[in-house]
Amino acid sequence: MKRKLIISGLLLTFLLGGCASGNTGEKKMQSTTDSDSKAESQTVTEAFEPASERTSGSVTEPTSERTSEPVVEPASEDTSGNEMKEDQGEIPPSTEYPSQEKEPAANGVYTQISQEEARKMMEKDDGHVIVDVRRIDEYMEGHIPGAILISNEDIQDTPPSKLPDKDQIILIYCRSGRRSKEASQKLADMGYTRIYEFGGIIDWTGDVAFGREE
Repeated sequence: MKRKLIISGLLLTFLLGGCASGNTGEKKMQSTTDSDSKAESQTVTEAFEPASERTSGSVTEPTSERTSEPVVEPASEDTSGNEMKEDQGEIPPSTEYPSQEKEPAANGVYTQISQEEARKMMEKDDGHVIVDVRRIDEYMEGHIPGAILISNEDIQDTPPSKLPDKDQIILIYCRSGRRSKEASQKLADMGYTRIYEFGGIIDWTGDVAFGREE
């Protein structure tokens, strides 16, 4: 009788333990199943959600393109010193006058100058001579003061007696500039080295003398 009671107790214990183990296993299985379902649901949800909604934390904005090269501005022109604008009145326009120191020309060459240059050369005491190559009647009607008359027609192949020095400064003019160029070329061809032709008396704005000066 006592043995039956012991066996009955063991069976009851075994059965109770089996039930408890079954419940625990079911709970574990249920828990595992719930976890797998949640994971699968989350995976499916993430697959259909836009990428912008899945981003957690701070939103990273697109990085603007950066240029490492420095911006080089064009250098402004230096307007200091002598490059100041003339229209501001700070530096008046420069006026350059041709040099009055004339070098002897080569044979067959004469120099053409302006009447302003000729006027300045006449003001110098350098032994120059002014030659009027018009006719005598034109000379009498008005000529540059101090000019001597040597008509263009009288200049041939022989150096004029009134011009003995071929290195002397000779300023030549006529009425309009044509005969003075012809006379200058003939004298240059004869070896005169300082012939300066300055046009005609019709453009002369200086003093004029009349009659003979010889």
